[in-house]
Amino acid sequence: MKVVCEGIELSDAVLKVVKACSTKTTVPVMECVKLAAKNDTLTLSATDGEIAIIKTIKAEIYEEGEICVPGRYFADFIKKLEGVQITLACEGRNMDIVYADSQTSMQVLSAEDFPKIDLEIKENSFKLKTTDLKKFITSTSFCCASDDSRPILKGCQFVINGDDLCVTSLDGFRLATVSGKVTASSGNMEIVCPARTLNEIEKMIPDGDTETEIFVQRGMILVAAENTVLTSRLYGGDFIKKENIIPKSFITTVTVEKDKLKASIERAAILVRSDKNSLIIFDISGDKIEITSASEIGRVQEPVKAKVEGKDVRIAMNSKFIIDAVNALDENEITLSFNNQVQPFTCQNAENKQKLYLILPVRTSNNA
Repeated sequence: MKVVCEGIELSDAVLKVVKACSTKTTVPVMECVKLAAKNDTLTLSATDGEIAIIKTIKAEIYEEGEICVPGRYFADFIKKLEGVQITLACEGRNMDIVYADSQTSMQVLSAEDFPKIDLEIKENSFKLKTTDLKKFITSTSFCCASDDSRPILKGCQFVINGDDLCVTSLDGFRLATVSGKVTASSGNMEIVCPARTLNEIEKMIPDGDTETEIFVQRGMILVAAENTVLTSRLYGGDFIKKENIIPKSFITTVTVEKDKLKASIERAAILVRSDKNSLIIFDISGDKIEITSASEIGRVQEPVKAKVEGKDVRIAMNSKFIIDAVNALDENEITLSFNNQVQPFTCQNAENKQKLYLILPVRTSNNA
């Protein structure tokens, strides 16, 4: 194989696909990026068995062929060559990387053992505005679980009913759900997509007034954009029904200015950031939320003016969870709804209720 291409294009491509390389494997080829030179294109592929990314770039092909390069090392090296033209020449188990007046050699593996990536995923599909898809992902993926104890909670549930779409995620301590519309679909469907996959899709799809189509088949999805194709396995099993978790009614509702609440919470969180639960307390009464936190470093106590309807309530929570929820909301005023100090509470925009965040309080010696 012998290929000549621009460093900036090769670097952009390899940095995209290397995200799919395995980091925990005993199979060396799964840590590799496959390079395939044919006609006038160089195709880069990587997969860890769950997610696969393929990117195609233009190149001058002097000798066709396929080889596998160590993904992380190759990506880090090529990133340092974005301003020059690069020649890749491979013979046997070594590849020469020629740039400017320099040359580097890197060991490679045969492409024969690289897993086949299935691109025949077209049975079902749905389409939505790209800006909406990005909003769905960024508004929910941060609430997914990160441990393997319940794998299905590491993904976001997409439920399509007619042209209605609802995306939900939860990790056992908090829940996010966002509703909106699709512009087209092949029918009603329900899938659970890994958060990691969704975050890569969000980075991959371009900004602008476009639409993105997601194809679904046999527990797999496929998304294509700008000479890049991503495929991923979906999670199987029953996702938790949010209707059984979100309270039907509340006894206390609080409407507050988002920026003032956020600033106060962030200040209170500073003194408890080394604590396990980063615990802060809301004491809601009269026309204010009094926010307090205390640690061996010191104590914060700040009132934030608010419109309070219903009973007074005192409730403890993880400061990170409430900050994440407030950051995900986009109106000047937000509404917090409570029942008591031990039941979960919700955060929403004051007007547009498409986003809902539910947070489980932290039990303390005062509210146990």
